[in-house]
Amino acid sequence: MNADCRYVLRLGDDALIAAQRLVQWCSRAPALEEDVALANIALDQLGQARALLTAAGDLEGLGRDEDALAFLRTEAEFGNVLLVELANGDFAFSVAKLLFFGAYQNLLYQELSTSDDPVLAGIAAKAVKETAYHVEHAALWTVRLGDGTEESHRRMQTAVDEVWPYTHELFAGDDVTAAAGLAVPPEDLRPTWSDLVDEVLAEATLRRPADGWAPAGGRAGAHTEDFGYLVGEMQVLHRAHPGARW
Repeated sequence: MNADCRYVLRLGDDALIAAQRLVQWCSRAPALEEDVALANIALDQLGQARALLTAAGDLEGLGRDEDALAFLRTEAEFGNVLLVELANGDFAFSVAKLLFFGAYQNLLYQELSTSDDPVLAGIAAKAVKETAYHVEHAALWTVRLGDGTEESHRRMQTAVDEVWPYTHELFAGDDVTAAAGLAVPPEDLRPTWSDLVDEVLAEATLRRPADGWAPAGGRAGAHTEDFGYLVGEMQVLHRAHPGARW
């Protein structure tokens, strides 16, 4: 598998796993409107995942389609960042994940929308609009909770503190991003991402955590314990009924 294929596959894995986590909020969100909103965001992520996995399969040239790449790989073959696979936990925790990851995705897709590769540019151009909404939605909740009651502020700050260490992996370059001609250097996105996130945290009266511990390994296939349960749930139907399709 060449570097361009691995790079696009990683982006597809990010979106696929983010969708799988978000959809677990169905019927469990704090309000009916939020139930619908999170489901729609999950569908956006799933649509991005399908397009990116198909593009990765075409780049690989071995006949694997989106279904094969989503449902017939082992945990260690997924290259998503750890942030998207973390269990949902408190609602504020998912809000923080969506804010940090959505802002990263939006900036990434803005850059990829001008890619020389027409397929990747087309996928990114559509995703820019979707992820802009994701960031707006997460920012509204971050401010509502952070600048709300004493209890909501405490829980939102706790969520930001717990998710923050996992944001560093979003901007870590490696051999794949260095070799892939299609790649946007992830470290280039960080200054703008930091400005955007700082603005939201300030409006929410939340403290930006200090940088320190930076867990990583997702890009290389080393995942959390929770990831195994998520993959098992995601793949059970396809593995039980070979040939089943989206």
